[in-house]
Amino acid sequence: MVSTKISRMKIKGFVVLIVIQLLLKTTAAQQFAIEQWNVLPDSTGFAGSFAGLINDQLVVAGGSNFPGGGAPWLGSKKVWYDQVFLFDNKTATWKKIGNLPLPLGYGVSVSLPEGLLCIGGSNAAGHSAAVLLLQLKAGKLQTDTLPPLPLPLANTCGALVGDKIYVAGGITAPDAKSTSAAFFELDLSKGLKNAKWKALPAWPGPSRMLGVAAAVDNCFYLFSGAQLANGQRVYLRDAYRFSKRSGWMKIADLPHPVLAAPTPLLHDKQHIFLLGGDDGSNAGKDLREAHPGFSKQLLAYDYRKNKWSVLPAKMDVPFVPVTTTAVLWKGQWVVPGGEIKPGIRTPMVLRIFKK
Repeated sequence: MVSTKISRMKIKGFVVLIVIQLLLKTTAAQQFAIEQWNVLPDSTGFAGSFAGLINDQLVVAGGSNFPGGGAPWLGSKKVWYDQVFLFDNKTATWKKIGNLPLPLGYGVSVSLPEGLLCIGGSNAAGHSAAVLLLQLKAGKLQTDTLPPLPLPLANTCGALVGDKIYVAGGITAPDAKSTSAAFFELDLSKGLKNAKWKALPAWPGPSRMLGVAAAVDNCFYLFSGAQLANGQRVYLRDAYRFSKRSGWMKIADLPHPVLAAPTPLLHDKQHIFLLGGDDGSNAGKDLREAHPGFSKQLLAYDYRKNKWSVLPAKMDVPFVPVTTTAVLWKGQWVVPGGEIKPGIRTPMVLRIFKK
């Protein structure tokens, strides 16, 4: 009789333990919901736009699309843009506030107290090393220039870590047959006017483009991307962490590639979250309009335990775009536009928030 009671208690304890483990596993995902929040003032939408905050106001600039329902397989011409849109907090509407000095997209966006920094990128003329600072003064857009990157870079990624900006990888020209392993630092500790780019040793892995970046606890994280080998994409699952104190360290591989996922990445006190991205499952297939769209999976990286999880999430959107920027604004992450299928853009603006 006693042994039966003990057995029942053991079974109960085992069941409770399983429930607790399941709850712990899904807690990270349960705190986020993904839904459409707004639309950009363009029926086609843009991919590769710069996005961030100026005076706590949301700004989206530049990018590219194929106008009028065009697509690469139809022979349509890709067009880059220079417009700058601002979300008016009072009227809850978008308005055009000016133009970039040149059409540009596919660079790195960094929000600073001084304004929005647009780093590198590309346009119809090629790739750019330009670094532009967008500011609002007396309600009007003003553009200043900072020291350019040491070389032109597009399809790169980057993030602000403390008072330093890091930019990693990319390609130097539209017809490049190989990717770059460039890793640059812009030290802002002495102010923007005195900031200069510095080349640092690359991560201990393949060169890449369309990587995904994060900044957590004074560390820069680099996830996934694609290496170009003789012009052909090699999808990557590797990941690395960089700090000024200890340099680069390889961390656990991702469950699958996440090329061009919204970046910089969402995070909390224990996890970094990767939403969507191109996982390579349809690479090389001529699907055209039949393409199902990119991944909608939510990955969580426990940066304290160096472990990955594939997690469920409440997702009320048909697609998760790639080649787009994630902006932390008013306690939520905003993802403006992007590419929902190869060559197909969306004007949809997502918001990702805690439930």
